[in-house]
Amino acid sequence: MPALIFDCDGVLADTERDGHLPAFNETFAEFGLPVRWSDAEYAEKVKVGGGKERMRTLLTPDFVAAAGLPSDPAALDERVAGWHRRKTEIYTGIIRGGGIPPRPGVRRIAAAAHEAGWTLAVASTSAEASVRSVLELAMGPELAARFSVFAGDVVQRKKPAPDIYAFAVRGLGLDTADVVAIEDSRNGMLAALGAGLACAVTTSAYTGGEDFTGASLVVTSLGDPPPEETVTRVLSDPLGVRPGPWVVLADLAVLLTAGGDESYGPLDPGPPGPRPRPH
Repeated sequence: MPALIFDCDGVLADTERDGHLPAFNETFAEFGLPVRWSDAEYAEKVKVGGGKERMRTLLTPDFVAAAGLPSDPAALDERVAGWHRRKTEIYTGIIRGGGIPPRPGVRRIAAAAHEAGWTLAVASTSAEASVRSVLELAMGPELAARFSVFAGDVVQRKKPAPDIYAFAVRGLGLDTADVVAIEDSRNGMLAALGAGLACAVTTSAYTGGEDFTGASLVVTSLGDPPPEETVTRVLSDPLGVRPGPWVVLADLAVLLTAGGDESYGPLDPGPPGPRPRPH
């Protein structure tokens, strides 16, 4: 049974700049912490997997002293956990407000995969509550209920370590050869590849300039047909998938069949080349 595993932030919705960044900064202000991340600073922070881990990058001796924080490591961990809980509350409120739209094509592709019998999941190192809020925003309640969610601290090592994907594959009882991961960052891609998965990349606000060598397909987005048309721009296509104006499920099936003779019935795309598009 083939499977599609989505990352969350940057893949389901472009949440980093307009969701996580303001939530971090509002949290810092509420706790009286002497920091406010700029957009440029946060572009570097997103390379650190996990919200608590990003917060811990603040904890230099000078910052701890300036903020009047305890020096005991266990006490510091408790403080960070408290900041992160509040940050998650603020972030989920932003998502519920509806101001951040889903990324093009994610609901369309997921619906097609569900209809075709594919397994659906999300694998993210963000907090589970945050992931579920974005998943429901992007997919709607009915389709979101078809997803398995693997998120937060279910693994100790965060992306680019492959642990979250390996955990998801084991939990779903899948064969790695049957899984396509959709990521938006180099760290996420490395996590998927490290777990032995094929990976398609849809670049996001902070990741357009990253090195995606190793990905099976790199596009600006999955795209969508009219009336709200978003045309896919292909950035790398080493397998010769050659998607049309928007990526379709058959394009992603090529990433699974490229290494062998497997076929998934009506989704078998045949030789690499342009696919028929829905009207």
